[in-house]
Amino acid sequence: MTHRCVSMWFTSVIVALMGGLGRAAPAAERPNIVVILADDQGWGDLSASGNSNLATPNIDSLAAQSVTFDRFFVCPVCSPTRAEFLTGRYHPRGGVRGVSTGGERLNLDEKTIADAFKAAGYATGAFGKWHNGTQYPYHPNGRGFDEFYGFTSGHWGTYFDPPLDHNGRPVRGKGFIIDDLTDQAIDFLERNKDRPFFCYVPYNTPHSPMQVPDRFWGKFGGLELKMRADRPADEDVAHTRAALAMCENIDWNVGRILGKLDELKLADRTVVIYFSDNGPNGWRWNGGMKGRKGSTDEGGVRSPFFIRWTGHLPAGRRIAQIAGAIDLLPTLTDLAGVPVAGSKPLDGLSLKPLLADGAGPVDWPDRMIFSHWAGRVSVRTQRYRLDDAGHLFDMEADPGQRHDVSRENADVAARLSKSVDDWRKQLLAGLKQDDRPYPVGYPQFPVTQLPARDGVPHGNVQRSASAPNCSYFKNFTSLDDSITWDVEVATAGEYEAMVYYTCPPADVGSTIELSCNGSRLEGKVLEAHDPPLAGAEHDRVPRRGESYVKEFKPLRLGSIRLKPGRAVLTLRPLSIPGSRVMEVRMLELVLR
Repeated sequence: MTHRCVSMWFTSVIVALMGGLGRAAPAAERPNIVVILADDQGWGDLSASGNSNLATPNIDSLAAQSVTFDRFFVCPVCSPTRAEFLTGRYHPRGGVRGVSTGGERLNLDEKTIADAFKAAGYATGAFGKWHNGTQYPYHPNGRGFDEFYGFTSGHWGTYFDPPLDHNGRPVRGKGFIIDDLTDQAIDFLERNKDRPFFCYVPYNTPHSPMQVPDRFWGKFGGLELKMRADRPADEDVAHTRAALAMCENIDWNVGRILGKLDELKLADRTVVIYFSDNGPNGWRWNGGMKGRKGSTDEGGVRSPFFIRWTGHLPAGRRIAQIAGAIDLLPTLTDLAGVPVAGSKPLDGLSLKPLLADGAGPVDWPDRMIFSHWAGRVSVRTQRYRLDDAGHLFDMEADPGQRHDVSRENADVAARLSKSVDDWRKQLLAGLKQDDRPYPVGYPQFPVTQLPARDGVPHGNVQRSASAPNCSYFKNFTSLDDSITWDVEVATAGEYEAMVYYTCPPADVGSTIELSCNGSRLEGKVLEAHDPPLAGAEHDRVPRRGESYVKEFKPLRLGSIRLKPGRAVLTLRPLSIPGSRVMEVRMLELVLR
């Protein structure tokens, strides 16, 4: 297959998909689906990949029972991969341009894999790190998931007994977060064992902060690493030890999910997928590949990928053809006989022809898979990778990307460069001009959370850390200071307003105003609440950007009437008797 231009490629994708995805299979024949997604786990972070620094027996066993795709590609960072899994489309198409401050949100006109399975009668649940929007209808409950338990941000500040979200309501997690998420997923499996289910388990480790229970850390605290990064001087050994301990914890929890499927006698009726969202979050052993998380090189975007359907897919089969996260929606809907939701063309292909246990060769295109992050684009074919600087590598002869062969293969380099240019023009134009407000006020989802991550500080106000995701606002010290949120009010009405705050005794007494489009209300900080910072006591290595956390207390400001339409919510002080107003974690609005 030739690639004269990207548009021809997209057309071929559409034609291929329309051939087998439009007809629904009878409900009794449809398999259950379990998708497990690790966060920041590299291809090399499994003993199945050859890493002798750790043991992942449950994932290794899953791999032995699965079809393995040896060259499976995701995005360089978290939220884009999640968006591509959810939609079967490259992430810029859905407006995903970043990992925080709204750039992680998936456009509301995109249909998700959960929409498709829910429409087909499946119970749908997600348990973990969402990272594609917080406010409804960006929230998982607005994207096809009946059940959600986890957090919607890009990373979290503490992994032990953390504050979490259960169907839009704040709850307190129990124990270590991955263990808790697994408990919730297992409960979902049990409750829905007699009907088809779609269970999505996006774990949030080994993403930092590097926290893991003692029983997993004990092996790694002083472990001498047998396998190291290609350039050992670049490796933070303590960080690697923590990451590997977290991977062993993931493995234990994967074993719990697989064991529950066995116990419920659902293993042969359930498709199980395991993969990760990007390359490793540190320089460590990764099979000699170039790049890590954030890179569009092979090591930044290649993920382990196993798909098991006992009795239906050939155990132990390895697939050499390239594939990626964009292929999962068309593949799973095809396997289940579920129609694809929506009418937008997909970028992914159903991998079902490659999965079949046939004796003959499969007619499969020599396709291109594009990788993008922060304006950098690389493209992978079956044999070559053109990196974001225009260097060409023969991945069969040189999997570590050490020798540029663009001069010897000028025609290939020119063809791939042209494809990248076309892809940029089609998908990246206008991506940074993000003008989406945060939605507020849906009767079916009356609670809207507006965290500090989504607010804008003015004056002296600062974030508690450089990474906005789990931050709070501090240094609220002047009458000229304010915090604003750009919102779109869906429903006119009265809204109860709550601000989550801390304030030491010496600074109690400030009067604050919340205003929006001509409406306003006043509140007063009458009660001290000055808890210590938390999180450091569980860190195995110093954290690199995530904020430490506090136990923020809700302060009811009162009721404010909001008009429909776009407006700016402003929180500002009217009087400050002490040295500061308060620290702010979140504003919450509840439609009455």
